[in-house]
Amino acid sequence: MKLSEQLPKTYNPHQVEEKWYEFWEKEGYFTPEADEDKTPFTIMMPPPNVTGELHLGHALDSTLQDIIIRWRRMQGYNTLWLPGTDHASIATEVKVVEQIREEGLSKEQIGREKFLDKAWDWTEEYGGKITDQIRKLGASCDWTRERFTLDEGCSKAVREAFVRLYEDGLIYRGDYIVNWCPDCETSLSDLEVEHEEETGKLYYIRYPFADDSGYITVATTRPETMLGDTAVAVDPDDERYQQHTGKTVILPLMERPIPIIKDEFVDSDFGTGMVKVTPAHDPNDFEIGERHDLEKIQVIDYQGFMSAEAGEYVGLSRQECREQVIEDLKEADLLEKVEDHEHAVGHCYRCDEIVEPMISKQWFVEMEPLAEPAIEAVKEGEVNFVPERFERVYMNWMENIEDWCISRQLWWGHRIPVWYCQDCGAENVAREEPENCSECGSENLEQEEDVLDTWFSSGLWPFSTLGWPGETEDLEYFYPTEVLVTGRDIIFFWVARMIFTGIYNMDEPPFSNVYVHGLILASDGRKMSKSLGTGIDPLDVIEDYGADTLRFMLITGSTPGNDRRFREERLEASRNFANKIWNASRFMLMNLEEDTPKSLPEDSEKISPASRWMLHRFNEIVDDINTNMEKFLFGEVSQTLYDFIWGEFCDWYLELIKPHLYDAEDEKEKQTALRTGQYLLGEILKLLHPVMPFITEEIWQKLPGSEGSIMLQDWPKIRGECFDVEACENMQILQEVIRSIRNIRNEMNVDPGRGIKALFSAGDEYQDILENGRDYIAELAGVDEIQIAGEFAERPEKAATAVVREIEIILPLEEMINIDQEIARLEKEKSEVEAEIERARGKLANDDFVEKAPDEIVQEERDKLEEYRQEMEQIKARIDELEG
Repeated sequence: MKLSEQLPKTYNPHQVEEKWYEFWEKEGYFTPEADEDKTPFTIMMPPPNVTGELHLGHALDSTLQDIIIRWRRMQGYNTLWLPGTDHASIATEVKVVEQIREEGLSKEQIGREKFLDKAWDWTEEYGGKITDQIRKLGASCDWTRERFTLDEGCSKAVREAFVRLYEDGLIYRGDYIVNWCPDCETSLSDLEVEHEEETGKLYYIRYPFADDSGYITVATTRPETMLGDTAVAVDPDDERYQQHTGKTVILPLMERPIPIIKDEFVDSDFGTGMVKVTPAHDPNDFEIGERHDLEKIQVIDYQGFMSAEAGEYVGLSRQECREQVIEDLKEADLLEKVEDHEHAVGHCYRCDEIVEPMISKQWFVEMEPLAEPAIEAVKEGEVNFVPERFERVYMNWMENIEDWCISRQLWWGHRIPVWYCQDCGAENVAREEPENCSECGSENLEQEEDVLDTWFSSGLWPFSTLGWPGETEDLEYFYPTEVLVTGRDIIFFWVARMIFTGIYNMDEPPFSNVYVHGLILASDGRKMSKSLGTGIDPLDVIEDYGADTLRFMLITGSTPGNDRRFREERLEASRNFANKIWNASRFMLMNLEEDTPKSLPEDSEKISPASRWMLHRFNEIVDDINTNMEKFLFGEVSQTLYDFIWGEFCDWYLELIKPHLYDAEDEKEKQTALRTGQYLLGEILKLLHPVMPFITEEIWQKLPGSEGSIMLQDWPKIRGECFDVEACENMQILQEVIRSIRNIRNEMNVDPGRGIKALFSAGDEYQDILENGRDYIAELAGVDEIQIAGEFAERPEKAATAVVREIEIILPLEEMINIDQEIARLEKEKSEVEAEIERARGKLANDDFVEKAPDEIVQEERDKLEEYRQEMEQIKARIDELEG
């Protein structure tokens, strides 16, 4: 079988991708071992939720990480890309609760133990799907080390981290106001609340003085919470209300006396400058209540309904209560006015329920001592953000950080390792379940019901996955990691927490670089979402185009940190690129023999000018790609590969070496061209492999002399002996000459198969370049006869000319076309364009059309008229030239 026949005429990714992925994984190419003779390079995969399905965000994330890891592997690093999934506490619990509801039950009815059994069943059934999908992208991660945030090792790490923080006095429990989701029935961290701008109402309510001397007016967006007011506050510097402070007003509808107090938190420009204080249902009011020792009356319960403290409104939903309160205030003539008001409303990031600030007994991490070294690590350059602007985002949050509420009122997750003594009330915090109370020795212990925030365990990911708190070989060798690839939406959720937990537990940051990529948006600029109908399933793309095409498309045009729109035409362009590589490889294999050496020929004198140019350019391309990979400029990498492979290697180099393959009288010249071409193709496949691993492996295996997988080959190096500036400059001149001749042929409508005559007037330096490039000009510009001179005594009477550098190109028209026939053709074309000009002029002269047609249609017609006029000028100039 000929070598070229080993590659089918058409590239079919489905016949290639699964085969090679199974081969790589089976051979253990993704699985490194600690080796002190090699430099480690580690990436931790951001663990996707077990509830998730692959989306374009995952696809981009995985592609970027795989490009980096494959590149570093080929550079000789001992690479570990460790994969895994997150138990996704709230998201998974919601799914399992829905499943139980379909059975007509609730989680409370079946109990915690059976609920957790169902959660594990659900995770085992659905949890592996997303990792199987990530495999389809070609992700070369070490699946033998795959981790899950609830596996035994990670759970041990979570308990260890909790106990250490507790023993250092950085974890405490207390009553505090938290974000509460009434639907999920759990607390949320500030980061788990999504604030949405909404048009609401600002209600102005009259609070009568207790001594019947009148009333004050208070503005609020939430009249239902007034039922829990315990004060009215004013700015101490607001002179309008100084005479009122210290007085008492009667809380409308509840008939409860409450004081008017001073507090610096009050914004005198909001509403009337007097604000109601509801310590149990507003975080700022809670702080005011703490400062003034105010009662905290909870009028909304944990399910989002009015509590018994709300009096006659008990049992109403928050919205129902608001409507009833407004009606009752109107009836009592206590509602002064209502205004429209734009404000941000907090929603649960999972279920979109409106979040309710509630006082609850929760567990917290004191953040200031942890934040300080994490801030310094970034300031000192131990951790770098790419692009740098995200460092400001990180620093702004860390420098203004508040204590972290880590407890969640859920069952699925890491149960907090605290056991309460039912006899003496002591808190027993332990790494393993204690048998006796550490204070009184009682065996009557009950574990905390709450679980930890999901981000507590994922914050430990870079070292818990390597065996911490044990002193494992993996931890010693592969930690810290090199780069974290992530989206900009989880800098606070995850990135910051990994940095401060890494420094706290491991005494050094978990990674050196944080590469932040943007989001992939729908083609209209909207967020990709199945519910909006704007979602694109990467698996569908892989089915239609192949994984390599998707990967190349994902990085094309990308810049660090910036969002990009998905465009179908980019996929088409990427598929065409894959086909171009395939066809170029088939051409080379068509000419190669089984024993063609893969190395460059030793006799450099026989290497053609075209090959010397290509070797020089390849050196420059390797340097460009290395530089851009180091800077995480993957969009530049893809553009460089595309332009070089398609524009220079395929369209120019392979055409330039054809004379050496087909017309060479010297067999050694032919073999030199073949060896150089094969060497370049092999090196180009290596450069392309991190981005398009499947097609490059398939072609690599067909090249003569290939040994082993392409992913284990050495990354291309810059070869000093291959630099040839002169050859590169000379070839660029020849390319300009060939382009100029091609352009003239196109303008003159010369038959593509017709050979023409070309005269070149040039100085001695350029004459040598043209002489050495005769074969190239003849082959690529379709020139049968070439004459080169300093000056021509006799020039053709009619000729097309062009100038390249100091070379005058003279193409006799009679050698290219039948002048009379071309003039006749142009005259006909001129008549057709004249007719279009008249049509457009007539349409634009019609007042009805101009006045009644949409503006864009009228403008389109004007643009057409201008294009026809320009075309007419070009045709006339061509006719004059031919008749001249």
